[in-house]
Amino acid sequence: MSITLDSKIPEGPMADKWSNYIASQKLVNPANKRKFKIIVVGTGLAGASAAATLGELGYQVEAFTFHDSPRRAHSIAAQGGINAAKNYQGDGDSVHRLFYDTVKGGDFRAREANVHRLAEVSVNIIDQMVAQGVPFAREYGGMLSNRSFGGAQVSRTFYARGQTGQQLLIGAYQQLARQIGLGNVTLWNRTEMVDVVNIDGRCAGIVTRDLLNGEVTSHSAHAVVLATGGYGNAFYLSTNAMACNVTAAWRAHRRGAAFANPCYTQIHPTCIPQADDFQSKLTLMSESLRNDGRIWVPKNPDETRSPDQIPEADRDYYLERIYPSFGNLAPRDVSSRAAKRAVDAGQGVGPLKNGVYLDFADAISRLGLDVVWERYSNLFEMYERITGEDPRVVPMRIYPASHYTMGGLWVDYELQTTIPGLFCAGEANFSDHGANRLGASALMQGLSDGYFVLPYTMAPYLSEWLNKPIPDTSHEAFAAAEAEASDRFARYLATNGTRGPDHFHRELGKIIWDYCGMDRNKAGLEKALAEIPALHDEFQKDLNVTGSDTSVNQTLEKAARVDDFFELGMLMCQDALVREESCGGHFRSEHQTQEGEAKRDDENFAHVTAWEWSGDMAAPIEHREPLEYEVMKFQTRSYK
Repeated sequence: MSITLDSKIPEGPMADKWSNYIASQKLVNPANKRKFKIIVVGTGLAGASAAATLGELGYQVEAFTFHDSPRRAHSIAAQGGINAAKNYQGDGDSVHRLFYDTVKGGDFRAREANVHRLAEVSVNIIDQMVAQGVPFAREYGGMLSNRSFGGAQVSRTFYARGQTGQQLLIGAYQQLARQIGLGNVTLWNRTEMVDVVNIDGRCAGIVTRDLLNGEVTSHSAHAVVLATGGYGNAFYLSTNAMACNVTAAWRAHRRGAAFANPCYTQIHPTCIPQADDFQSKLTLMSESLRNDGRIWVPKNPDETRSPDQIPEADRDYYLERIYPSFGNLAPRDVSSRAAKRAVDAGQGVGPLKNGVYLDFADAISRLGLDVVWERYSNLFEMYERITGEDPRVVPMRIYPASHYTMGGLWVDYELQTTIPGLFCAGEANFSDHGANRLGASALMQGLSDGYFVLPYTMAPYLSEWLNKPIPDTSHEAFAAAEAEASDRFARYLATNGTRGPDHFHRELGKIIWDYCGMDRNKAGLEKALAEIPALHDEFQKDLNVTGSDTSVNQTLEKAARVDDFFELGMLMCQDALVREESCGGHFRSEHQTQEGEAKRDDENFAHVTAWEWSGDMAAPIEHREPLEYEVMKFQTRSYK
C-alpha cells in the first residue's frame, strides 16, 4: 500500500474554511443514517463524545473500551482546565488570539487550518458542557470563572476546581450512557482492539480480544474511529495511567496508516520527582498550580537550609528572571528545559536533588489560605498523600516528566487517516498541537473532535457507501487477522523465558528517556537505535508470561503492548534523528541558541513527517506534508 498525503484543506480565507467546508460537504439524510454502522474505539473525551453524538444523529454505533467502565478513561487525569476563546474576562482574547497562541505554542509546526477550526469550535464546547451540567467554577455574579495557563497572556481556561477532566468526562459519559439506553450505541467493555482489518483498500472493521476470557473476535463497520489516547508510556515512567498504550494506533500503522511526528513528545514541568528506582509511574501536579505558585531553586548548589529559611536574596526565581513576560506561566517545553538546566547545574532540591520548588507562600500571604485551599485543595491533598509533605507549609517539589504526545496517526482535515474509512480523534492523532501542546488544550481538542468535527467530516465518506454492500466478518480477511492475533498472543505465552514484560518495558523506557527525552543529539539517538533492537531480540527470546490466554491475564496484555512500544520506540528515535532542528518538545542539543533555546530550521523542516510501515521496524518509509502558513508568519518563538 502506497501512502498519499492529501490534507484536504478547504478553499477560502482561514476564518471561512470551516464554514465553507460545512456548507459544501456531502450529507447523509436522517433516514439513511440508520443504515450505517460506525465503530468507536476508546471512550475518553474524544471517543465518548463522538459515540454519543453519532448515536444521537441516528447512526448505529459500537463503542469499545478495555476498561470496566468508560468513566475509567485517562481523560479524567487532565484536571487543570479547558481552553475556550469566550473572552469573559474582557482581557483581549478572541478566536484569532487562541489560534495565534496555539500555532506559536506549537513552534510553527502545526497545520494552520486545523488549529483555526479548533479555536472556532472551542466556544461551542463550553456552552454544550454547561448545558449538560458540568459544574464549572463561577464568579460571584454567576459568570463562569477563568484562569491562565502556560503560553497565554489572557485568562481563557475554564475549570471545575482541580477536577476538570473528571467532570467533563462525566458529562460526556452521561450522553454516551443515554445513547446506550436508547439502543443507538452498543458498549463493549473489557474489550481491547488488537488489529485493524482492511478490505479492498478501505477499513472494514477491527479485531478485538476479550480481556476476561481471551476470546478473539471481529467486528465489521462502514467506518472506524480510533480515540485511544497517546503513547507517553513508551518512556515507562510517565504521568499516564499504567494501562495507557499505543497498540490500537500502532496496529493501524502496521496496516497502512501513516504515523506522524512521533518524536514530538511533551515533557510536563510540574510532576512529583522520582523517589526511587522501583517506581512504576509518576504523578502530575496540575499546571493550574503555576497560576499561584512561584518556581525557584537555591542560588547556592550547596544550600542545606530548609526552604522557609532561605531568604529571597538567595533564591533564583529562574522563570520570572529569564521569561519576565510570561514568568511562571511560560509554556511547558520552555519551563521543562529551564528546570532541567537548574538541576543539571546542581541546584536541584529534595533528598535526591532532582526537583525544583513550587512555592505558594506568596499566594497564601496575598489571598489568604482559604482562597488558595478552595482553588487547589484536592491537588494539595494528593501531593501530601504521596510525599508526606504539606504544601501549605513547605513548597512542593516538582520536576519534568513524560506527559502528552503531540505525534500520532496522520489525519487530514476530515480527521481521516491514510486508510480510507479509518478516522482518528483526540490525542491519538497528530493534528492540532504541532511540536508542543499548550496547557488546557487537550480537553479542548478531544471534545472538539468528538462533538463538533467528526459528526460533520465522516458524512462525505459514508455518503459514498449508501446502499452499497460491504464485507462483513464472514470475509476471509477477518479470519486471517484473527488467526494472526491469536498466534501472536500464543507466541508470548510459549516463549518461557525468565523475565516479565515490565522488566523489558523499564529497560526500553530508560533508553528512550536517556536518548530521546528532554534533550536529544545525533550520537545518543544512534546509540538508542542500536540498543533497542538488541533489547527487542532479548524480549523475544527471554520473555516470561505466566497464566493462560483463556482468563484474565494482565501480564499477557502487557507483553503485547510492550512489543508495540519497541517498534514505536525505534520510530521515535528515527524521527528525532532525521529532524535536524529544535522545535517545541523536540530539542536537539546541536541546534540551540546561545541562550539555550530551541533553534528551528524553517527552510528545511517546515513540514509534517509521516512514516509508512515497511515491514521492518529499522527501515520505515518517510513522507512529508509541507506546512504552508497563510495567516501566521514564521517568527522566533519568544516568551521574554
